[in-house]
Amino acid sequence: MYRFLLTSRWWGINIFVLLAIPFCIFMGSWQLSRFEARVQDHRDATEQVRTDRHEAASPLRELLPVDKATSGRQATATGRYGKQLLVPDRDLDGRQGFYVLTLLRTDGGKALPVVRGWLPGSADAAKAPAAPGGEVTVTGALQASETPGDDGVSARGGLPAGQTGAISSAQLVNLVPYDVYDAWVTLDKADSGMTAVPAKAPTDSGLDLKAFQNLGYTGEWFVFAGFVVFMWFRLLRREVEFARDAEMGLVAEDERSVAV
Repeated sequence: MYRFLLTSRWWGINIFVLLAIPFCIFMGSWQLSRFEARVQDHRDATEQVRTDRHEAASPLRELLPVDKATSGRQATATGRYGKQLLVPDRDLDGRQGFYVLTLLRTDGGKALPVVRGWLPGSADAAKAPAAPGGEVTVTGALQASETPGDDGVSARGGLPAGQTGAISSAQLVNLVPYDVYDAWVTLDKADSGMTAVPAKAPTDSGLDLKAFQNLGYTGEWFVFAGFVVFMWFRLLRREVEFARDAEMGLVAEDERSVAV
C-alpha cells in the first residue's frame, strides 16, 4: 500500500519536507535569538542610562560623535545661550507638554541644543522662562539627534515660528544662523521651575517595532514548519485512501496516478 513512497514524485516531496522543516526551525530560532538580543540590549541600555547619571561629566568634544557607547553619558560644555525654541507634543509621566530648547553657543562657534526642561500644556513661548545670561557651563546627558517619526518625536510640519518637531541638527540648522552640533543634552537639573527631561536609551536598543517584528517572524517560521508537516500528512493520507480504493476496485489505476 505504501509502495507509492518509492516513486520519484514522493522522493521529491520527502526531500523537500526534510529540507524545509529544519530550515524553518533554524530561521525561527534565529529570529527568536534576535528578539532576545534586543530585549537584553534594552535592559543593558536602560541600566547604562541610570549608571551614567552618577558618573563624572566629560567635555563634550571627548564624547562626539554620539553612539551607543556615549549616548546617555554626562557631558559638559561652556558658552552663551542664544536662540530659544519650543518642542511641542512631548509627554512626561503621562502628561502632555513641551520641551524648552535653547541653543548654547560654544567657543568653537557651533551651537549645542540644550533641553533646559519640560513644561505642561500647549507650547507657549510666554510660559518658557528666559535662559540665563552671560557665560554658563551646562551639564547633562548626551543624546543623539532625533529622527522625525521615532517614538515620541513628531513628524508633522507647518509648526509656528519658534517651534521645532524634532531635536535634530538637520532641522535646527535651518532655524538658526550658525552651525549646530549633531547632538543635544538634557540638563540633569531643569532651570526655573521646569521639570528635567530624562535621558533616552540609544537608538536601536529598545523594544521598538523592529524587536516585535523579529518576534512576529519567529512565529511565522514555526507556523511554516507546522504547515509543511500538515501538508505532508494530508498528501500521505490522501494517497493511502486512493491506494485502498484502487485495491478494492473502486478507483481506476489511471485516476489514482494523477491524484495529488
